[in-house]
Amino acid sequence: MLKRVIAKNFKCFKNETIFDYTKTNYKLLEQNTEGKNLKGVLFVGDNASGKTTALQPIKLMLDLLFKDRDISLVMYNCLFSTEKITSLQFEFDVDNHEIKYEFSFDRNVFIEERLTVDDQIVIERVKKNVRLQLEEEKSFHEVDDTLLFLKRVYFSTKFAGNKILIQWFDELKKSVYINAYSRRIVSYNGKSLSVNKYLEENGTDHINKFFEDNNFQFAIQYEKVVEKEGLRFELDENEGKMVFFERQGIETPLPIFMESTGNQTLINILPAILSVVENGGMLLIDEFSSGLHNKLEELLIRYIMRNGKGMQLFFVSHSTNLLSNSILRPDQIYAVEMEGKEGSKIKRFSDEQPRAAQNLEKMYLSGVFGGVPEYGIDRK
Repeated sequence: MLKRVIAKNFKCFKNETIFDYTKTNYKLLEQNTEGKNLKGVLFVGDNASGKTTALQPIKLMLDLLFKDRDISLVMYNCLFSTEKITSLQFEFDVDNHEIKYEFSFDRNVFIEERLTVDDQIVIERVKKNVRLQLEEEKSFHEVDDTLLFLKRVYFSTKFAGNKILIQWFDELKKSVYINAYSRRIVSYNGKSLSVNKYLEENGTDHINKFFEDNNFQFAIQYEKVVEKEGLRFELDENEGKMVFFERQGIETPLPIFMESTGNQTLINILPAILSVVENGGMLLIDEFSSGLHNKLEELLIRYIMRNGKGMQLFFVSHSTNLLSNSILRPDQIYAVEMEGKEGSKIKRFSDEQPRAAQNLEKMYLSGVFGGVPEYGIDRK
């Protein structure tokens, strides 16, 4: 599990910023923790404060390791900093072993890269020169400085039987990124998690069981033709099947394109959520509140925290009802705030040591944790 991320000169995070994902001494909601680590973290704050950027160090690492496409690192440099080098550090707990991985880059060129397991060096890189220690020590020169050497090592050696590194990468590959607003889903193990693909492979039973268990007033069908009460929906021969919603008390199913934005968002992201909850990995969700009712957001977070094993959720939402000690612990919430030329900063709610009985939502909206916008109406 991911314990910590340290970012410097990364987009709007100009100064060194530590994202701590280990649990503190709070005793509430132990189901939201696993070992010493948190199973989820929420980022809240004003528009354009840096909430999405808080997810991007993890996403960038995953993209660089598992996606076969060019990535412009220039886009991740802080544009209002005089410093040229951007650095990222990641600390993981894998079966009680500590893995530290870090890299830095200047525009599109990697400057340094380092991987250790329990403080033992596996990869040490300075520009184009690399020292690798797996079964034996090897040195490499004139390596491609536009690619992470870790990616080359994995695909060429599969870590030579190193069980800890293999387990680490297996967990990383289970990770999924979701942009709920654009409905974009990125699966890092190469397996499609689109709703159509999921239903083709698994049918509707699993999703409908989720709906039934959580008192939803509808179920879904996945069909090419649906006909009831004299109304018929039929897709063309060259088209596949379609999702239909069947509501309690209404005999005629509705095709997904006639459903609300919220229901379309839900059915689009649900296969990815179920996959990570059941299989592990990291789940990154941006714009989580896109079209979803506040109560539905609460339900999904509670479901993930209650049922997820060996997984972590990192997400962004504007729904302040989630700021509750009955849903998330104070150490699971970060406020993000933009401070002009100094860039974005974060504040963990637990830093203020709120008591379990206190109302986190009211405290946040009153400005205790920062990250609250102030518009003209607030000055009247």
